[in-house]
Amino acid sequence: MAEVTLDLRALPKEQAYAELHQHIQAVLTGMDDPIAGMATMSCLLHHAFGHLWTGFYRVVTPGKLLRVGPYQGTLGCLEIKFGRGVCGTAAETGQTRVVPDVHAFPGHIACDARSASEIVVPVFGKNRELLAVLDIDSAHKAAFDEVDRRELEAMVAWFQR
Repeated sequence: MAEVTLDLRALPKEQAYAELHQHIQAVLTGMDDPIAGMATMSCLLHHAFGHLWTGFYRVVTPGKLLRVGPYQGTLGCLEIKFGRGVCGTAAETGQTRVVPDVHAFPGHIACDARSASEIVVPVFGKNRELLAVLDIDSAHKAAFDEVDRRELEAMVAWFQR
């Protein structure tokens, strides 16, 4: 069997995302389970780019509380309140947050001291309800940009189908 997780770090970012999108679509074809989708995306994103932490925080109390879901990396925070840290802020506003330096973000929650930058993307369901946030941490400052925002938002659109 061919390797299922791709290491795409050597490719230009846009090309890497194009390959990753195709791979995720192929793996998730016929799947309608959001937790399986989160687990699959976490795994494939994490290995494709070698991030520090890649995963989802699921909405367990709408408007109030996120709880750790499928992820790859070191131990994550178990719960995050809406409005707290980067994940809680993205959940509260429904907008992607790209943070070049997490130490400069007011109220940043340090689940791993090695985290230097972060991107958090809201994940919406079929009826535009917030299901989760996709959280990716890097050990490098300014690791995420507009390409990451655009491509990750397109990727999590899978949950709206």
